[in-house]
Amino acid sequence: MSKTVKKILEIHDLKREFQVGSETVRALKGVSFDVNAGEFVTIMGSSGSGKTTLLNILGCLDKPTDGTYLLDNVDIKKLSRDELATLRNHKIGFVFQAYNLLPRTSALENVELPLLYNKDVGTAERRERAMHALEAVRLADRQDHTPNQLSGGQQQRVAIARALVNEPVMILADEATGNLDTRTSYEIMSLMQELNQTQGKTIVFVTHEPDIASFSSRTIMLRDGRVQKDINIEKKRSAKEALAGLPTTDDY
Repeated sequence: MSKTVKKILEIHDLKREFQVGSETVRALKGVSFDVNAGEFVTIMGSSGSGKTTLLNILGCLDKPTDGTYLLDNVDIKKLSRDELATLRNHKIGFVFQAYNLLPRTSALENVELPLLYNKDVGTAERRERAMHALEAVRLADRQDHTPNQLSGGQQQRVAIARALVNEPVMILADEATGNLDTRTSYEIMSLMQELNQTQGKTIVFVTHEPDIASFSSRTIMLRDGRVQKDINIEKKRSAKEALAGLPTTDDY
């Protein structure tokens, strides 16, 4: 008997329209795709493709004008603003291009942040889970460092640890390597592949960089508010191998 694959995202005929003055802008024109548990998907598209609008809906920061979006079997269209915020906090781990860390706060305290909104988690458990998340990104020895004492790559690792701490059903990354050089980008992608392959994390990674997309197992290409291509990558690249193939430098 075949095992039922759990769907984390189910998106059907998603549309999003905005009123700009007297004009209606159709940012999404009927987008449909599913993401199964344990998939590593990249979403690509040039400026104006609808990528940012889709990201905001996937992250429960916005609702579609029409169509359905189920996140872990929950229909987001039926939720109030408060319910959306709770769902976002429990189900999604965000990783941003700009890291979004609190500047005067230690790595450990930055990772603890999402758990402050979780009434079921006490102080001791919060600290323990944050340490565990820092260990997962190999930064436990930097727990007391503030962001300005960390390199860009280390700051992004703290951000990834923060995304993991609530044990979300999906990690949603927005151009998470956009501010990083090639070597550090590949280090972050190596970590993402590891989280996906060894811990089974479902990752949706928005990027405009084809070399970053080549590390995922599937790429969805948006164009003019529609899915132009949805490609399974048969031979995805290993970020660890790509990293080993880069010229060595002394500056990292």
